[in-house]
Amino acid sequence: DVRRSRSGVTAMLRLYDDPISGNGYKVRLLLSHLGTAYEYAAVDVMGGGTHTPDFLALNPIGKIPVLRLEDGTLLPESNAILAYLADGTPFWPDDRLARAQTLQWLFFEQYSHEPAIAVARYWLHLPEMDELQRRRLPELEARGDAALGVMDGHLAGRDFFVGGRFGLADIALYAYTHVADEGGFDLSRHPNVQRWLANVAAQPGHVTIDAPAGTAVTEAA
Repeated sequence: DVRRSRSGVTAMLRLYDDPISGNGYKVRLLLSHLGTAYEYAAVDVMGGGTHTPDFLALNPIGKIPVLRLEDGTLLPESNAILAYLADGTPFWPDDRLARAQTLQWLFFEQYSHEPAIAVARYWLHLPEMDELQRRRLPELEARGDAALGVMDGHLAGRDFFVGGRFGLADIALYAYTHVADEGGFDLSRHPNVQRWLANVAAQPGHVTIDAPAGTAVTEAA
């Protein structure tokens, strides 16, 4: 995890992230389960930190998280980062079908789950929603509840999402699901999801979303 560059300087993974971000929390959670040391550069999303020239040099899309690898390569997109970090570990299955099913849930998380649950949570964190956001919030809550319903159905009789064991799909989906109530979602409607959340939180190496992350750094790049 910590390597020596050609110049002889020790390099470490560095994660650019906002502490309240579920997408960043996914990465922090996997790093904790892997026991991987890393530097942590906090970025204030609500304060405009992802739109500064320094941050846009890291990711022109202006989104967190971004992982800087030991050789300086920059890797954005939370689920791409998860796949990179999990490669060669038990979190990335050896079985071909299990790998495809893991990807299935990673795609579901980013297309059907996160755009509703995470966005509703973000809007409710704002000092004040605008009129369009207020009108759209019920739609997001309906879509998010439908996604939670899909998860609840899949988890009937299952402890985890893929292959009967804790893995990458669980980490990706846990991040925003466990704080879904902050977006106005009633998790008591989804008892299998609640049971699964407890299973994930009970895994060795688990850290909470507000736990101190990595070694703090202040450099913008």
